[in-house]
Amino acid sequence: MTARLLMTMLLAACSVPAAWAADYPAPVEGNFVVRDFRFASGEALPELRLHYRTLGTPQRDAAGVIRNAVLIIHGTSGSGAQFLRPEFAGELFRPGGALDATRYYLILPDALGHGQSSKPSDGLRARFPAYGYRDMVEAQRRLLVDGLGVTHLRLLMGTSMGGMHTWLWGGLHPEFMDALLPLASLPTQIAGRNRAWRRTLMDAIRKDPAWQQGDYAAQPPCLRTAGAMLYLMSSNSLLRQQQSPTLVEADTAFDRYIDAFVQRSDANDLLYQVAASRDYDPAPLLERIRAPLVAINFADDLINPPELGILEPAIRRVPKGRAVTVPAGPTTQGHGTHTLAAVWQAELRALLQASATQGATP
Repeated sequence: MTARLLMTMLLAACSVPAAWAADYPAPVEGNFVVRDFRFASGEALPELRLHYRTLGTPQRDAAGVIRNAVLIIHGTSGSGAQFLRPEFAGELFRPGGALDATRYYLILPDALGHGQSSKPSDGLRARFPAYGYRDMVEAQRRLLVDGLGVTHLRLLMGTSMGGMHTWLWGGLHPEFMDALLPLASLPTQIAGRNRAWRRTLMDAIRKDPAWQQGDYAAQPPCLRTAGAMLYLMSSNSLLRQQQSPTLVEADTAFDRYIDAFVQRSDANDLLYQVAASRDYDPAPLLERIRAPLVAINFADDLINPPELGILEPAIRRVPKGRAVTVPAGPTTQGHGTHTLAAVWQAELRALLQASATQGATP
């Protein structure tokens, strides 16, 4: 670990609210800079900043290899901060939780193009390199190996886009981890309705005259349309009806969501984030996955609906793979159930126990 990286971590730790330490150790934030990062497109950035949060302490074996590291990857337009919520960290990171932060070294990065990592809105706008999911996975690997000294993971898991990255990780770097847990994702290229809603969002941005090829002075109106697509796809119909059972309540809830979304979002960033899925296709890599893998999907997920019949035949190609589809019910919230750890943490515990012989210490 470089002196610069260590100093960044120490300074960030001083600013973490003490309240976080009530149920689990306070997260430590830092930045790692990758020099001359090369993208699959042939483009490059002289400096690629990767922001991250860690909780817990790395534990090394006799050879000095960290054995208790867990990488958790967020979804499209999110950041590692989204996991520091009661429904996720409060369930998993607390003492006795499946990912007890006193036992595991938890790593929550902001993916390339997201959060506080390098992204178009930093200044390059539409001149930012066109990155794909494989670029994002490579950036995560560089953060782990070169930035944090992690050359092996006890567990790699992710939600939505992070689940898709988990499939890629397993096929591209099959010896890197002891276990894999992709949530709310499918191991196939983006197609059908999944591609259609993404195209709707991207086309709304690209065809808005106010976008001005990415050089806008104020956020273009298309950002509201993009937010509306995410609103429609992220939950389930029953929950939306229960939350807003009248026309007035539905309009109020929708307007509140869109207004908040526009305040925190940038059109260029979102366009890049959604477009990055164009190179996603782990299907040719499934037989290469060596670690035990449990894929968890949800019956009321509009983005990855079980009726497509994609997951079951795909999982049979994973040597140690198993698929779970959680039935719709009062505790599920469509695609967003991936962050409600109480719904699926029993499967996580079982995976950790089943993969304990892979050489991990906890």
